[in-house]
Amino acid sequence: METDQRVVQRSTVFSRLLIAVVTLSWLLFLHTVVRQNLHGRSLEQWPWDLDLLDIQSATALAVSVSGAWLARAQYARAVRPTIGYFGRVMADIGPTGQLSWAIHAFNGAQDVATVTALDYWVTFTTTARAAGAVDSAGWGSVSEATNAIAARGLTDREDFALDLIGKGRPIPGQGLMFIGWFNEKAMNEVEEVFVRLRVIDRVGDTHERTLALMKGAIRHPLHPDPAPF
Repeated sequence: METDQRVVQRSTVFSRLLIAVVTLSWLLFLHTVVRQNLHGRSLEQWPWDLDLLDIQSATALAVSVSGAWLARAQYARAVRPTIGYFGRVMADIGPTGQLSWAIHAFNGAQDVATVTALDYWVTFTTTARAAGAVDSAGWGSVSEATNAIAARGLTDREDFALDLIGKGRPIPGQGLMFIGWFNEKAMNEVEEVFVRLRVIDRVGDTHERTLALMKGAIRHPLHPDPAPF
């Protein structure tokens, strides 16, 4: 279920409205060109008898608005967040000092990204399902995911933890965001935890990526991994 980052919603004001204005300006330009070329022949019928713009004004409008659209597209690319994640074995996260698999998300771009939503989907190992565990039926909240895992006899903040990340949490450029951790006992029960992360950038575009927290997990850790940075 892990996905690449994608844009799921463009800013209405700075994208959709601008595209509409670009389209309208080019329609006006085409109308003016056609009207100028039909002058004196068939100007009796609508819409050719409407005098909206002269050719110079129509050309200037189309060029300037198209330039604004291109500038917006370039700026959106410059501030576009780059959402990634990684996991590593860490020591002394839980209260008993055990080795745990810890996961961080990061923003590899230069500009800040702001969290708008996080959804969770939990699946369990074959052994856990045989003992009655039920996978998530759909995306849910962090509390629902926590309760589903705790129902397997695991203790929140002792065997595992999913960090509470609220709407509006900023992920600075080149910055990290802690997602959660699982000890060996928890990983014997939990097969995968998917996190659907949505962030909004400076120009108002919403980006989405689904993270697979257990991808590459060391389920029986023997020693901590070195720090990644």
